[in-house]
Amino acid sequence: MKKILFRKLLFDYMSFFFIALLGSSIVVWVFQAVNFLDIMIDDGRDYLVYISYSLLNFPKIFSKLLPFVLFFSLFYVTSKYEYDNELIIFWNFGINKIQIVNFILKISVFLLLFQILFTSFIVPKSQDLARSFLRTSSVNYFGNFIKPQRFNDTIRGVTIYSEKKDIQLNLYNLFLKKQINSGNFEITYAKKGIFKEIKDAPLLVLYDGETITGKGDKITNFSFSKSDFSLLSLETNTTTFKKTQEVSTINILKCIISIYDLKYNEPVKENKNILNCTNRNIKNILKEFYKRLIVPLYIPILMMIPLILTTSSKENANYSKLRIITFITGLIIVIFSETTIKFISEILKNNISIIIIPVILFIIFYLIFLNKFNFKKK
Repeated sequence: MKKILFRKLLFDYMSFFFIALLGSSIVVWVFQAVNFLDIMIDDGRDYLVYISYSLLNFPKIFSKLLPFVLFFSLFYVTSKYEYDNELIIFWNFGINKIQIVNFILKISVFLLLFQILFTSFIVPKSQDLARSFLRTSSVNYFGNFIKPQRFNDTIRGVTIYSEKKDIQLNLYNLFLKKQINSGNFEITYAKKGIFKEIKDAPLLVLYDGETITGKGDKITNFSFSKSDFSLLSLETNTTTFKKTQEVSTINILKCIISIYDLKYNEPVKENKNILNCTNRNIKNILKEFYKRLIVPLYIPILMMIPLILTTSSKENANYSKLRIITFITGLIIVIFSETTIKFISEILKNNISIIIIPVILFIIFYLIFLNKFNFKKK
């Protein structure tokens, strides 16, 4: 009978948790996907790039929401069990409260490994793939990112200004500046401009204008009734380089080992074989390591906190206060686990105190439960 009760408890906890996590992740993803429309509209990207980029950001949202949703799910289900008098069944069958704590801790081990799998492998890989779509894709809808009465610098090295744009995407009273290199530039004025594709080559066809070319100290200009401004070899200003959060966890660990002399905990050299592995970026490397492998250690703590509700009965006059204190405690732990990333420093020994905090909190909470429940049993 005890196995059946624990199986029922596990099902109620996990079913509510996964439904809540999936639902909240989808809601956040939808709102974020709307913001990603800028990739297609402002940057002129293809629809497939937008869809792929948006979908590949879902694992990051999923892992980010997991700690809070996990705590809230256990808090809600435990409260429901108490109000529905279902916990009494456990006590009547001789199940000690510390047994439930131990049962929850066993589940927390699997969820801890699940979260580490996401934060250490799936999320970095999905972020890298998402960024790769921007690296390899090109601008497809040039007319989309030009907004009238604004200096548009989406294309690298080119600034475009248009006084007006009609519904056919015709541009009027254009100003274009192309920076060829540090000493050479090209400035063009035109009364009208139209985006066209001729043999898959994107062009901005300009009418009735003048071009000023600067080469060193020499400046030349010529007028035209029609001129083609090629956009074939131009790139966008969208950030496409690989960020630290996209570097694999294995390379993160290799970077920390290679940069630091572990005897003295001081940065000594750079590793050019690993991307972003420099002395200047070591703080971000350490933060990424902490975020992926240390923050998930708060999961067992967040799963224990809702069990504070089992220390009292709903018949107790202070039970409502206990629920509020329990929820606030869990919320503080969630916020604290995320904000401690800011305290990571470049000196390894200074980070030890931050790294061992979840271990200390776990021991404190477990000893409190052990003392409380064993005392009541006696």
